[in-house]
Amino acid sequence: MAESKATLSIDGKEIGEFPVLKGTAGTDVIDIRTLGSHGYFTYDPGFLATGSCESSITYIDGGKGVLQHRGYPIDSLAKQADYLEVCYILLNGDAPTQSEYEEFQSIITTHTMVHEKLVHFFHGFLPDAHPMAMLCGVVGAMSSFYHSDLDITDPAQRKRSAHRLIAKMPTIAAMAYKYSVGQPFVYPRNELSYAENFLHMMFSVPAEEYIVSPTVANAMDRIFTLHADHEQNASTSTVRLAGSSGANPYACIAAGVASLWGPAHGGANEACLTMLEEIGSLENVAEYVAKAKDKDDPFRLMGFGHRVYKNFDPRATVMRETCHEVLNELGISDPLLDVAMALEKVALEDPYFIEKKLYPNVDFYSGIILKAIGIPSSMFTVIFAMSRTVGWIAHWDEMLSQPGQKIGRPRQKYTGEINREFVPLNKR
Repeated sequence: MAESKATLSIDGKEIGEFPVLKGTAGTDVIDIRTLGSHGYFTYDPGFLATGSCESSITYIDGGKGVLQHRGYPIDSLAKQADYLEVCYILLNGDAPTQSEYEEFQSIITTHTMVHEKLVHFFHGFLPDAHPMAMLCGVVGAMSSFYHSDLDITDPAQRKRSAHRLIAKMPTIAAMAYKYSVGQPFVYPRNELSYAENFLHMMFSVPAEEYIVSPTVANAMDRIFTLHADHEQNASTSTVRLAGSSGANPYACIAAGVASLWGPAHGGANEACLTMLEEIGSLENVAEYVAKAKDKDDPFRLMGFGHRVYKNFDPRATVMRETCHEVLNELGISDPLLDVAMALEKVALEDPYFIEKKLYPNVDFYSGIILKAIGIPSSMFTVIFAMSRTVGWIAHWDEMLSQPGQKIGRPRQKYTGEINREFVPLNKR
C-alpha cells in the first residue's frame, strides 16, 4: 500500500505523482508503472536501482550482512536444518513439521531416478565438453519427458515439476561428471541423504565400495544450503523473465543454468581456485598481496569481499567453520590449500583488508572445500546450479501464483540511425 507519493519534475514542469510502496523490510520503491504514459522511461543499466517484482522468499540487507529465507536467518538454517528442509521452506513459506518434512523427503527421494532415455543425451556430447554445457542441455530436454504435465497454470503440476527438478539435478550433475571422466554412471540410492547420495553418485565406482564421510556430507549439505537462493540475482531474474513468457519450468531452469554459467556470476569459486593456482606457493603470497593492494596493478584477489554484502558475507562465517572441519579431517597436503589458508590469515588480520572489508566470502571457502574433497573446478558451477535450482523454481512458482503477471519487456534508450533512405543493392 502506498503511504506517500514521489513527484517527478522535468525542467521545472511537474510530470506526475508516483506512489511510494513499502515492503516489510528493506528499501522503499517508487511505483513508476504509469511513467510511460507521460512519455518517459527510466534508464537503469544492470537494473541496479530497479525493483522488478514483489517477493516474499528471500531478504538481503547487504550493508548489515543480513540474508534470510522466509524470515529465517541463513546461519540458523545452515547450522540447524538440512538442505531439504531449506528447500521445503523456500517452496512453502514455513518450516515443516516432522511429518511434513518426512513426506517431502520421501517425495524427493523417490524422484531421484532419471528416465533411461535421458541418459542417452550425454552420449551426444564430446567427452571434453564442459559439464555446464551438459547440464544446460539435459535440463532443457527434461520437458520432453513430462510433456503431459506442463500446465503452468495448475499449482499441482508446478509442485510436481519443482519436486522433480530438486530430486533429479544431483543425478544429472553427477552424470555430467562421470561422463567427463569416462566412468560409468552411478544410480541413486534411497537410503542415503540428499548430500550423501550426491557424493555417492560422484565418487563411487563398481570396483569398490565408497564410504561417505559424515563431515564431508555435512559440508556438502551446507554448500547446498548456502547457495539455495540469493534474491533477484542475474540467474533468478533470468528464470523469472523466461517464465513470464509462459515457458515450461525445465526451459526456465535451463535458462537459469545458462545465466549462472557466466564467470561474473556462478564462476566465482572456480575463479578463486584459478587465482590460487596463479599464486602457486606460500613463498609468493606476500608478493600477490602487495599486488592486490596496488591500485595500478591489474591483479585482483578473487573470493574476497562481495558486491552485495558491504560489511560481511553471513554465509562465509558458517562456511569458514565447515571448511576447517573438512581440512582437519582429511589432512590433505596440498600447496594450494596452504596458500588459501595463508590468504585467509592476511585478510582477517591485515589493516588494509579490514578497512576495505575485503573479507573471505562464501565462494572462497566453498572453492577450498570442493577442491579438498576431490571435485574438479569444472564442476563448481554445476554444484552451484544444482543448489540454486530450488531458489529458481520457488521464484518461478511465486511469480505464476501472483495475479496480473505480464511478460517481461524492458525498454531501451535508442542511439542508432533514424529515417535512412534505403538504396537497392544494384545501385550501391
